[in-house]
Amino acid sequence: MTVVSRLRAAVLPDRGPDSGAPLSGRGWRITVVGFHVVFVVLLALAVVATQVGRVEGSPGWALAALAVLAVAYLFLGAPALAEEHPARAVGYLTVLVVVFGVLGWQAPQLLFLLFLAYPQIWFLVESPRPGAVWTALLAVASAVGPMTAWRRGEEPLSEVLDSGIGLVFSLALGLWVSRVLQQSRERGLLIEELEATRGELAAAHHQQGIAAERERWAREVHDTLAQGYTSIVVLAQTAAAQLPTDPGAAAERVALIEEVARDNLAEARAMVAAFAPVSLDSATLLEALQRLAERFGRETGIDTRVDLAALDEAGALTRAEEIVLLRGAQEALANVRRHAAATSVVLQVNRVGAGESGQVSVHVADDGVGFDPATAPGVGLAGLRDRAAEVGGAVDVVSAPGQGTRVTVRVPAS
Repeated sequence: MTVVSRLRAAVLPDRGPDSGAPLSGRGWRITVVGFHVVFVVLLALAVVATQVGRVEGSPGWALAALAVLAVAYLFLGAPALAEEHPARAVGYLTVLVVVFGVLGWQAPQLLFLLFLAYPQIWFLVESPRPGAVWTALLAVASAVGPMTAWRRGEEPLSEVLDSGIGLVFSLALGLWVSRVLQQSRERGLLIEELEATRGELAAAHHQQGIAAERERWAREVHDTLAQGYTSIVVLAQTAAAQLPTDPGAAAERVALIEEVARDNLAEARAMVAAFAPVSLDSATLLEALQRLAERFGRETGIDTRVDLAALDEAGALTRAEEIVLLRGAQEALANVRRHAAATSVVLQVNRVGAGESGQVSVHVADDGVGFDPATAPGVGLAGLRDRAAEVGGAVDVVSAPGQGTRVTVRVPAS
């Protein structure tokens, strides 16, 4: 470090990258206004003391020095206190040292203004090293006059000792103020970081909510509308093939197309209104499963058997749990339609256990071609597992090539 850089570091206010207002905007404005008021009051007292003859020495020099101090404070000190102006701060501190040097020579009785000057130094530089340097310069400048007068026998030693005591107390006070300002600044930076982190968390939660809502809609569309449209396409193809040879069977397929389309429209309206599935809107879970299986048999021609005897009523289930079981049956039957090439399907409902360990399950088993669940998990089954996990349930898939498939959806039931 060169001599010039060391001198700059020792004299200039420390305005590093972490510097800034150590207090809140309102708190700092109140502090600055307080400095202005104290400055005006003490300066007025000094002028009055000079005018009434309470100052020994040269009143003219004293008044001139006070006038220079007032002008310097107006154009340099006050702006530097209000905002960040290192150059003005250095200019004002230089004037301060010179003015108190003059007062020490010409009007030592006005050195009580040091009680104003010392705090100004620390609030202008806000760091220990420059503050200590300017405090020492001010103390030395103000003590030269009393020291010279004491050596000539014109002033008592107490005047010099007062300057030394003022220097010690100023350093102690300044270091304490500097520490408080540093802690306040660090606290302010921490608050800013916390605010930024909170904003980032809010944005992340917002994005997470959007993703979750998108996933929910994708799952609902897959479990309802997509399956309904698939049924419509298959039924329309079947009806077109049967129309030339069997108009009656084709007409039955067209009626099924209308039924499925109406159900799909009702499901779409329910999704928009955030209602429960239409099939559960005016029916119990068992009735909805019965109708689902019957329509599946009519649409596909697959022998579909329903066994609901193990569950007389589903009143112990919540609506969310009923929706999971119904969607599980719909997904399993949709997979049978698309992939199984089965000739028969069994839809069964069971209740196992009681109390907190009780469970209600829906099983869909077919005699189709089967598959390897480890290599073909399926998007629909993955969404079904997520849906079941939301209510504390689970989904099991048992299958093997050539051995059919059994899908089990379980939810807790009291």
